[in-house]
Amino acid sequence: MTVHTNFPNCSTRTKRALGVQQVLEWAFRTEKARLELPEPPDPERGDGPGFGLEYVLMQRAALGCRIDGGRYKPDSSTHEDAEVVAACVAGLPTSLGGLRMAIRIAELARAGVTPDWMPNAVPRCVPVEMKRNQHGERSVTIAIGTTRVLSRGKWRTVEVRACPVTWSPHPDQIRAARRHYAQWWLALEWVRDGLIAGGMLRSIDVTDAMPKSEPWRASTRV
Repeated sequence: MTVHTNFPNCSTRTKRALGVQQVLEWAFRTEKARLELPEPPDPERGDGPGFGLEYVLMQRAALGCRIDGGRYKPDSSTHEDAEVVAACVAGLPTSLGGLRMAIRIAELARAGVTPDWMPNAVPRCVPVEMKRNQHGERSVTIAIGTTRVLSRGKWRTVEVRACPVTWSPHPDQIRAARRHYAQWWLALEWVRDGLIAGGMLRSIDVTDAMPKSEPWRASTRV
């Protein structure tokens, strides 16, 4: 094992100030960082709990050095700061979504997008089904009963029909989309605070900047 304690211009290197969403997109989209997820222990092999990448990175930061060798040697094509970011994301607590949210954050960062919170979505009452023929498009109706009507001096039984309707998009869809956005936002806040508190990034200063917590409220203001 070789320990490198001399980083060229490490103390004088200019750091970039980036918000957490920019940091995540840089790590996962530009640097192609991957989540280092812990492998489940195998009792038959006598596996113990072991040490995760987060622990290795914390120890490296405490030593102020970089260690070559070992299970979690970073890929030479990926910036070491990106590995730290990926480790932080992989450590999301279960109260904030855990592994599922970590994967979601990485996927969104790689795509360079935020969760779809359905901007400008307004529920509208629309027919459940439409039918098109040579006369154009019309809503589909269904029989719901019969009634008696007086027509040309005679009582006749006629069918009563109605058009089934629904809400599109449904209010539950909009609420779910915005709830998922809010959960993503809370997870980003946790990652931001962890990166700032950890102080392990060598080339980036993570700022307090965050995406809007409830952009749908801002978008509806007049």
